Amino acid sequence: MTVKLVSVNRPSINSTVAALLFAVGISCISFAQEAQRGPGKMANQSAASVARGKYIVEGIAVCSQCHTPRDSNGNPDRAHWLEGGALWLSPAQPVENWPLQVPRIAGNPPGTDAEMMKLLTTGIWRDGKTLRPPMPQFRMTEPDAEAVVAYLKSLEPGPR
Repeated sequence: MTVKLVSVNRPSINSTVAALLFAVGISCISFAQEAQRGPGKMANQSAASVARGKYIVEGIAVCSQCHTPRDSNGNPDRAHWLEGGALWLSPAQPVENWPLQVPRIAGNPPGTDAEMMKLLTTGIWRDGKTLRPPMPQFRMTEPDAEAVVAYLKSLEPGPR
């Protein structure tokens, strides 16, 4: 009986260490490139979120109809955009608890981000009650509600 020895090619320790260092180096380069892109990418996402929120607030929900005071001609006063004030419309028939004032929503909305998200996604305010007319009870998606909050917070309220 003859025994044949088979030699197994094992990489040397030096080549193993070199391969490991190469992999770590590539990972570090990739991480550094992502870190450089990160803030700009986040700024773009934030800008995109604000733009989406503006579209929803101004074009879909039309929040300015009630949350922007009117000038003497009955037009929304752009100098006080979404700053709240007297509610200019009345119901055709009496409605219990009809509000006479609407809150400022520009710059510093009347609730925390979580409260505003709950309001916009469920129609329920922080006190657990549904909103009273004429405020619509929105059922926005979370991304849309986040965009609306981002837009409202991006606004700088004008002088009072």
